[in-house]
Amino acid sequence: MDDHFYSYEPAKGHGLKHDPIASILGPRPIGWISTRSTDGHANLAPYSFFNVFSYQPPIVAFASVGWKDTIRNARDTGEFVVNLATRALAERVNLTSASVPSDIDEFDLAGLAPAPCLHVSAPRVAQSPVALECRVTHLQQLAGANGVKVETWIAFAEVVAVHIASELVRDGVYSTENARPILRAGGPADYFEIGPEALFQMHRPR
Repeated sequence: MDDHFYSYEPAKGHGLKHDPIASILGPRPIGWISTRSTDGHANLAPYSFFNVFSYQPPIVAFASVGWKDTIRNARDTGEFVVNLATRALAERVNLTSASVPSDIDEFDLAGLAPAPCLHVSAPRVAQSPVALECRVTHLQQLAGANGVKVETWIAFAEVVAVHIASELVRDGVYSTENARPILRAGGPADYFEIGPEALFQMHRPR
């Protein structure tokens, strides 16, 4: 073993205070996912296993570690909404991560207002500057290299409508830095904020 590297095999444990993989592959965008159950209960929860995977059509996905209300609602109704988690809303995002009974409305819990969507019945977060209305394309339970399934499910969905606060579109370009999104780091309680000071530009070679 090279003394300049800390090496380990995940199946045998990492031997550290906190699993480093989530820190290495981060910070990660947060999918603040709102859904509605088949009996009408609204649900809102953050998922940091989240990203976009296609331009046309735009395909996003989030992974749920454990069979939770959000993944169940996404399966049962075939839809969900991604709301942008921002620094201004960070504490409220955190409140919606609490494990509460299915009949508890996280919008009420976090003091958030639901807003109607154009094409899905799930509400979006009125205070969030960006929302993506999504229709589920498929769900998949993950498995290890040995074929044994694990308790993690991914919901893939097509974005069918987008809502962006007008002040975040400048000269026809969406301003990521001015939205100040928060991202999940790998530590027990670590997050990052994206702002203008973090921006640099680098054009691809022709």
